Amino acid sequence: MKDQPMLKLRLLTLALAGASFLTARCDTVITENFSANPLQNGWKVFGNTNLFQWDSTNQDLRVTWDSSQPNSYFYHPVGTILARDDDFSMAFDLRLTDIGIGFNTNLTESFSIALGFLNLDEATQTNFLRGTDSDSPDLAEFAYFWDAGYGATAWPSLADTNSDFNWNGSTDYAIFALTNGQTYHIVMAYTSSNQTVTATLTNSQQTSGVLITQPLDATFGDFRLDTFSVNSYSDAGQDPAYAGSVLAHGVVDNIVLVVPPPPVQNLTGSLSNGVWQVQFNARAAWSYTLQRSTDFQSWTDLSPVTSAAGGPLSLSDPLPPTAKAFYRIRANRP
Repeated sequence: MKDQPMLKLRLLTLALAGASFLTARCDTVITENFSANPLQNGWKVFGNTNLFQWDSTNQDLRVTWDSSQPNSYFYHPVGTILARDDDFSMAFDLRLTDIGIGFNTNLTESFSIALGFLNLDEATQTNFLRGTDSDSPDLAEFAYFWDAGYGATAWPSLADTNSDFNWNGSTDYAIFALTNGQTYHIVMAYTSSNQTVTATLTNSQQTSGVLITQPLDATFGDFRLDTFSVNSYSDAGQDPAYAGSVLAHGVVDNIVLVVPPPPVQNLTGSLSNGVWQVQFNARAAWSYTLQRSTDFQSWTDLSPVTSAAGGPLSLSDPLPPTAKAFYRIRANRP
């Protein structure tokens, strides 16, 4: 290589937004206590930005859930893609000031407020309609419905990629009313080994919390989730005979997300005998492709899609250019 022009190589990975750290199990933990502006810490807003306001004095997030508005999200990417064979969880504090029928007063049934994991690309499409129960794929969220005459309802809601909601019966939810002005600590966790989601709700006025245990039903498919979000859903598209709405105000605080590690870890690159090699720790059930660019505009696949069993993986470029090259790993969850 001494007779060749200086070879300028750069190694890139897709950036993961937001502050996080790795636990002993290598899970990624993302926390947010709103002590600083969350928009400077990886959080973003889609839709009506006025529905989400950071309160710098009280250090929390003020939220308006208004179903008369378009789908709106206060969201944070989680740096990986969650599927039904992953373990993941979310926890947060929720305090409602008020909740009830929305501005569309002809929509008299209950409609949900929600926080949870979703697929951001799908959720931001114009045809994503939470109220139809058939046009909102890839969800794992805590949903709460105000009382329209049959009891307020807390419901860990899961939808697969085909927009089919998980349903085992009335044990999937709890008839439970959040008392306005009281702060509830809500934890929702999915465990892949038994294909079950659990949710607990506790507050300072209770000696024990509400526990909901919900296994995946026999017909439930798979999901692909990449973002945590506080969701204010539009009530558009519903069957007029059963249509609902919601207008609620409240506070969200102390968010803790635990998700699997990113698909590419411990990435290194080196040039050996004229071959550029990339080594990293891969995750099972993911596929990887080494890509190269000379201008950051167009990227060329250098290796066939490689499925990983988990553990060390090496990809290479046997003919790197003599001037300069930039490399990245493309990771996909089939």
